[in-house]
Amino acid sequence: MGLRTVINKNVGVAAPEEFSAPKIGDMTVWPPVILAPMAGVTNAPFRSLCRGFGAGLYVSEMITARGLVEGHLKTQRLSHFSPEENPRSIQLYGTEPVSMYEAVRMLVGENRVDHIDLNFGCPMPKVTRKGGGAALPLKPRLLASIVKAAIDAAESTPVTLKFRVGTDDDHQTFLDTGRIAEDLGAASIALHARTAEQLYSGEANWTKIEALKQSVTSLPVFGNGDIWEPWDALRMMRSTGCDGVVVGRGCLGRPWLFRDLASVFGPTSATGGQEPGEPPLLAEVCETMTRHASLLIDWAGPHGIQDFRKHTSWYLKGYATGPAARHALHQIKSLDDLKICLNDLDPNLSLDPESLRIPRSHRSGPRKVSLPEGWLDDPEDITPLPIESEALVSGG
Repeated sequence: MGLRTVINKNVGVAAPEEFSAPKIGDMTVWPPVILAPMAGVTNAPFRSLCRGFGAGLYVSEMITARGLVEGHLKTQRLSHFSPEENPRSIQLYGTEPVSMYEAVRMLVGENRVDHIDLNFGCPMPKVTRKGGGAALPLKPRLLASIVKAAIDAAESTPVTLKFRVGTDDDHQTFLDTGRIAEDLGAASIALHARTAEQLYSGEANWTKIEALKQSVTSLPVFGNGDIWEPWDALRMMRSTGCDGVVVGRGCLGRPWLFRDLASVFGPTSATGGQEPGEPPLLAEVCETMTRHASLLIDWAGPHGIQDFRKHTSWYLKGYATGPAARHALHQIKSLDDLKICLNDLDPNLSLDPESLRIPRSHRSGPRKVSLPEGWLDDPEDITPLPIESEALVSGG
């Protein structure tokens, strides 16, 4: 009996009226599933591909507020949406309130977005050492000033927050961050149930999501961490009481995970779900790979195929294609190269179900968090670092 079968037997699909559809502002999110912003991944082509498999909310990769205000070329490009994207959801990163206010006012004033998410959880050193991402919750008054600036500028556009448990076990800030979001009028919050020090190692501690949900009661709480299969989403919601889930690495090379999630939750919160189909044969995977690569080339030009190379190993994980095929796919230089490589594969190969729970992409950690000098000296300090020190890190 495979692991997928065991989890299926133990969990079961969503029952009618078991879960209610969370609302983010005026947006109803059903299934209660959000695509996590992932640097270099959740660009417009990937969001469009995932949206084709199932409903939910699909958030852009991280955009810097300062880069947007200053017209930084890469930031401007990443902040655009495909015509069919609805709702348009963007994640902003900033370290001080002025540029955050200006960036949100620009996006809302030009009617470019329907939802704004604020990043207070990025653990990457180039972000945290500048006082951003997961470093900001260590200074709650400064964080509050940034959140307030965004909400003031957003007017009726919903603003949400995504953050981690804390920088490390000795500095767990998630409850305070949740209360700040609630007090200032955020539309929802999402918790990645790891510390920044953990990065992507170990297991997510879902009990922290439960604690946050019990502490913050007036707005939706979404849980993030270790959603590899649709059954994980149901287990998380049932065990923590959270209102929905955020899916990150679990959908890399598997955009049809959103189709499976839609199945187990059901078309509405009043009808209940059904078991998803079996994982696709390699033929369907190859069709999706070709579609994904084509979208990237249309969006980024010839360089799109280079960007696609990293996706090939994620798509083929669990299929016995052999190392030679994987190596060849890492060398492709055109869409024709991709098609030639895929034509050499056995279309009838099936997925090893045990591979569904093997992490894709980041596995690093633990690693001490890089912070600005003296950052821990005065948590009540509201003074941001000089804006010139902020990293222009849109898209990672």
